[in-house]
Amino acid sequence: MAITAQMVKELREKTGAGMMDCKKALQETGGDMEKAIDYLREKGIAKAQKKADRIAAEGVAHILTDGNDAVILEVNSETDFVAKNETFKRLVEELAAVLLAQKPATVEEALELKMDNGQTVSEYIHSAVAKIGEKITLRRFAIRSKGDNDAFGAYLHLGSKIGVLTVLEGTKDVSVAKDVAMHIAALNPKYISRDMVTKEEIDREREVLTQQALNEGKPEKIVERIVEGRLNKFFEDICLLEQAFVKNPDQTVEQFLKSHQATIKDFVRFEVGEGLEKRSDNFAEEVMNQLKNK
Repeated sequence: MAITAQMVKELREKTGAGMMDCKKALQETGGDMEKAIDYLREKGIAKAQKKADRIAAEGVAHILTDGNDAVILEVNSETDFVAKNETFKRLVEELAAVLLAQKPATVEEALELKMDNGQTVSEYIHSAVAKIGEKITLRRFAIRSKGDNDAFGAYLHLGSKIGVLTVLEGTKDVSVAKDVAMHIAALNPKYISRDMVTKEEIDREREVLTQQALNEGKPEKIVERIVEGRLNKFFEDICLLEQAFVKNPDQTVEQFLKSHQATIKDFVRFEVGEGLEKRSDNFAEEVMNQLKNK
């Protein structure tokens, strides 16, 4: 069967694959469009698997709320350029919708979920890899719920490089919840309050501060008092409620919340790529590497 330019165009539009790949797929399948799609999917999945050892440390954080449920997720790509691609953005939005609708407990469970098109989430990501040409991973997500009289705060910062989801009780004012989320994005607290800090962490910090004070030549009789003062600063650094509120440093976050008769129940903060090794090669080096491999 003769393979026409129109057939190649149609297959390319349906799959997003390259023109030559589409032509070859049609040739290999005798011009059968459905078989050609399957052929490209199979090849695409193979290509995706070859990319499994690459580092995907770029990407975006995304937040979706629906009534009393919300999801925050991080989806990674290899380059920031791809993270801005419309196909990638659509993938992230569709993943968020699936996660929120089906509420899996783990990433492994999420990858086995069925999407509306019949693919599993894992298969859908693989097909996107075939189109985009980079490794893509659903790294993590968190699902939260609230009461009817509570509020979600959703905030994305630095082109969605930092995402924060807050859950406030006692207020339905979304702007208050978002202000707290913005603060968390900026100051990155680890805990809501000091009673959440483990005894082991406090003891370790107290030991370090004690030794610091002694090394500074402070008299032993006042070292304990100095250490307790510095511990308070330690708690301010890591505990949300004790931090000076970014929009009004004259009050703490706790005071800001009380002024709105609100309390914070929970928060999740994702910073894209934190803890992952970043790609060090630049675009020029990448082009050179491709030329060398030809």
